[in-house]
Amino acid sequence: MNTPVKDTVSVQNLIVSASPHVHAGQDVRAVMRDVLLALVPGVLVGLWFFGLPALVVLLLSVGGCVACEWAACRLLGRRSTVGDLSAALTGVLLAMNLPSGSPWWLVLVGAVVAIGLGKAIYGGLGMNPFNPALVARVFLLISFPVQMTRWVVPRGPGTGFDAATGATPLGAVKEAISLGRPLTAVDLPGAGDLLLGDMGGSLGEVGAAALMLGGFYLLWRGIIRWQIPVGFIASLVVVTGIAHAAAPDRYLHPLIHVLSGGLILGAFFMATDMVTSPVTRRGMLVFGVGCGLLTAVIRLWGGYPEGVSFAILLMNAVTPLIDRYTRPRVFGAPRRVLFSVRRGS
Repeated sequence: MNTPVKDTVSVQNLIVSASPHVHAGQDVRAVMRDVLLALVPGVLVGLWFFGLPALVVLLLSVGGCVACEWAACRLLGRRSTVGDLSAALTGVLLAMNLPSGSPWWLVLVGAVVAIGLGKAIYGGLGMNPFNPALVARVFLLISFPVQMTRWVVPRGPGTGFDAATGATPLGAVKEAISLGRPLTAVDLPGAGDLLLGDMGGSLGEVGAAALMLGGFYLLWRGIIRWQIPVGFIASLVVVTGIAHAAAPDRYLHPLIHVLSGGLILGAFFMATDMVTSPVTRRGMLVFGVGCGLLTAVIRLWGGYPEGVSFAILLMNAVTPLIDRYTRPRVFGAPRRVLFSVRRGS
């Protein structure tokens, strides 16, 4: 008489759940914490050059975003997500996109727009199609152009409280070109100043070396992949390099384009936002190249001296399309085409 073999795995241990089934061992809070740690070097450089006014802007921005996140969760009847640090990260990124001498009301308006219109209105974290901090920056730039272009030029390290207003390097170049002046007449900072941060701009436009250090940390931790920042920077270098080679008295050297403005912050910290960027590696590369091309076009021929924010937001809008046409093909399935042509009988 045969006796039934007892199953080695109990039925109670078989759990049926929705995909994905592979867990990286990180939650939202851990990812946000790593990004915040990566931003510390850049923030410290900005505070060193711009001093107390920049610290006030940073604290107001983070506090305003956290408060708006809490209020939005209460008003919409959702579980509070303040503890996942996503609102705090939005506040830091928003502060790094604002002039260090911004009035308090401008910072708070930006916080409301970032959390309310850029995130909560879509359903919260993971559902927003656009980067919340960039939504706020573009809104403020269009609504309050005078306050958003009043950049502080530090007079020396650690003397941010005794600073004068002036144009950023990209702004000075754009103004000179509009007046028909050659670039040789523009007083541009050297490569050392661009790397270390001794120039006019926001917290996120100074200290390229510190921001790159944070970006390399995110790559090392596996928080971001190389496709977006490399595609972003490389495509910008190619376009600006061709323009500079054709007319060096009218267009800046590609190195200045890379180290000035918000390129490093945008390429490593904002374009790589997991929610608003493609999920496939090919899609990430397409996304990064698109951001770089749009940034170059706006900087070289657009009305604004800086184009990083607009470029990332425009590419955020086409992220679903990029994901659709770059996702891996299922084995045995026909190849996807952008346009189908109906053949006649």
